[in-house]
Amino acid sequence: MKRLLITGAAGGLGRLMRTRLAHMADTIRLTDLTEMEPEGDGEEVVQANLADEAAVHDLVQGCDGIVHFGGVSVERSFDLISDANLRGVYNLYEAARANGHPRIVFATSNHVVGFHTQDRRLSAHDPMKPDGLYGVSKCFGEAMASMYHSKFGQETALVRIGSCFPEPINHRMLATWFSPDDFVSLIECCFRAPRLGCPIIWGVSDNDEQWWDNSAARYLGWRPKDSSARFRDKVEAANERPSADAPDSVYQGGAFTADPIHRD
Repeated sequence: MKRLLITGAAGGLGRLMRTRLAHMADTIRLTDLTEMEPEGDGEEVVQANLADEAAVHDLVQGCDGIVHFGGVSVERSFDLISDANLRGVYNLYEAARANGHPRIVFATSNHVVGFHTQDRRLSAHDPMKPDGLYGVSKCFGEAMASMYHSKFGQETALVRIGSCFPEPINHRMLATWFSPDDFVSLIECCFRAPRLGCPIIWGVSDNDEQWWDNSAARYLGWRPKDSSARFRDKVEAANERPSADAPDSVYQGGAFTADPIHRD
């Protein structure tokens, strides 16, 4: 690609993936609402608000692909979530429609199904059961992507990320861990595939514990290579196992299911 846009570049995922995706385009355009690290070789750093329609159109212009990490990633008030995760998503898709439909990798979340219990193995076709306002906002984003694909042919990979960190840090993450290397290889496949469409893809590595079935996305040719198994002893030593009736033991969304509705 000539230019790849990465939104949410100042967030946890954005910082984790910034250099890992540098090989994918001649220029990486990085954007966030907050201040970012200064631009390096082959980078453009643009501070912008996803809720600003004109700013988002400028961001997308000239881009061949988009990796969308931007928005609120935890439970917050509805006002904060709606600006970033609802209006911001609409602005992004309108900008993509106006600028040649660059393919999008959309970081959605396991929290769209957070109230499913851990004894269930889910496919991409199982019903959403969001565990909070953040999860609801990602349901909205998935619906927006689906509509733009059906109506305008806009291709999007909807990646329901489990827990993308350098390594798992608790018992739940032994099932949800998504290694950064596996995420990079998935993004590469999404931009390389002759046909993408609008698939739901579970963002998870090849862990021993599995709650999610990725067979519907096999046509992309992606297979995760990492596993949380090598971290099990470390996690067990550092963490007391939660009780059997704790949210982290019962629900796929873990503690998010017990979060209140935030008012501020």
